[in-house]
Amino acid sequence: MSGKDGLGYRAVTRRHVLTALGALGAAGLTGVAACSNDKSTWNGPGGAKAKVSITEPPDGAANVPAGTEIVFKTTDAALTEVTLTDEKGAEVPGAMHPDGAGWLPKATLDYGASYTATVHVKGNDGKAATATSRFTTMAKTDKVVSVVSFLSDGAVVGVGMPLVFQLSRAVKKARRAAVQRRLLVTTQPAQEGIWTWYSDTELHWRPKEFWQSGTKIAVNVRAGGVPMGDGYYGKRDSTLDCSIGPSLILSVDDTASPKVMTVTKDGQVVKTIPVSLGRPSMPSSSGTMIIIERLAKTVFDTMNDPNPANRYRTDIAYAQRLTWGGEFIHAAPWSVSDQGKRNVSHGCINMSTENAKWLFDQTVVGVPVVTKGTSRQLQWGNGWTDWNKTWDDYVKGSAIPDTAGNRSRSPAPSASPSHGT
Repeated sequence: MSGKDGLGYRAVTRRHVLTALGALGAAGLTGVAACSNDKSTWNGPGGAKAKVSITEPPDGAANVPAGTEIVFKTTDAALTEVTLTDEKGAEVPGAMHPDGAGWLPKATLDYGASYTATVHVKGNDGKAATATSRFTTMAKTDKVVSVVSFLSDGAVVGVGMPLVFQLSRAVKKARRAAVQRRLLVTTQPAQEGIWTWYSDTELHWRPKEFWQSGTKIAVNVRAGGVPMGDGYYGKRDSTLDCSIGPSLILSVDDTASPKVMTVTKDGQVVKTIPVSLGRPSMPSSSGTMIIIERLAKTVFDTMNDPNPANRYRTDIAYAQRLTWGGEFIHAAPWSVSDQGKRNVSHGCINMSTENAKWLFDQTVVGVPVVTKGTSRQLQWGNGWTDWNKTWDDYVKGSAIPDTAGNRSRSPAPSASPSHGT
C-alpha cells in the first residue's frame, strides 16, 4: 500500500529515507519517498533473503509512552511497509520520521490502549518477511510538560524573527535530542535553519540568514506523550502556521555623523531618521536586536531605580521594545534638538514623534535592529539575541549535531486545531 497521510507516505524504502532531521529541524522540508523506484540489486542466485525485526516497542510491551515510534531493523530489504492498528483493527495513519530512525504515528496514541505494529519487507529475491509487535500504552498521567509558542496562527513577523517555543518544565540535556527531533519545521521556500536550546525551558529555531520575504512557515510539534525526563511527558501535539513580511531592516551606526537610523526595505533604503542613542553613562547596546513588542502608548516608570538621577515616570508613544532590560525605539519630542547630533537618552533610540509614528506603521514583531559603534555590547539573552551569534556558534546549542549527514528534509506538518497549550 502507498496511501498518503498527514506526514507523508506510509510505505517507505528504509535505505532511501533521508537521515536525521535533528540539527536542522528542517531546511524547507519535503515528504519522504513512498517506495524505491530503483532497480533491485542482484545478490547471486535467487537474491538475498530479507530479514526484519521490531526493536521498539518490543512485542508484549506494556506502559509504552503514547508518543512512541515504531523502530525496526531490516536486512537486504528492497521494499518496506509499516502499519499500525488499534485494538479494533482500525489503521493508524503515520509515516517515517524524516530522520529515518522510526515510523511516527500522525498523532499521539490513545492512553491505556492496545496496538499492533507490523513491518512487511520484501527482499531482493522477491520474497516477503514480516515482524509484529503487540503493545499497550501507558495510562494517562498528570505529570505533563506543555510546549507553547506565543505566536498565533496567521501571524506575520519580521525577517529576524526566531521561532520561540517555551516548555513549562526544564528538560535535562539527556532528553533534549529526543524532544528536539519532535519539533518539525517546514519552510516555503526552503531555507537552512536549526533549533538551539536557548535555555533549559526554551527552544529557538532560526534560519542561517535572515528569512526570505514572504516565507511560509509551518511547525508541527509532535510532543504529545513524549518522555521529557523524571517521569514527565509531553502534554499534547500542536501546530503553528505563520509567515514572514517584507524584508525590513533597521540599522544605526553610533560612529556616523549625523546619527541616523537607516530603514531598508527589500534591499532599498526608504528613509533615514535622525536619532539620539544612550548617553555615555547609559549607552545603548551594540548588536543585532529584534523588535519584541510594539506599544502605541505606554508609560516608562523607573522610580525604583537605585540612582535618584535616573528616576522618572513618563508617557511614551510608539514604543518598540528591543531588550528585556528596557531598551526601546520610541518617540522623544523632548530630545528633537539633540537627535542626529548627540546621545542623551537612557539607552533607548530616540526620534521625533512624527518619525516614530511613521516607523511604527512600517514594522512588525521580529524586525531586526542592527546597532553598532556604542561602548556596550548586547548580552546574550537580553531580548531575542539569536542573531548576535555566528552560525557556527549558534548550532552548538542544538542537542543534535549539525553534520552534513544530518541535514535533511521533512514532510509538511499535519493539521491540528491550535498552536499551544
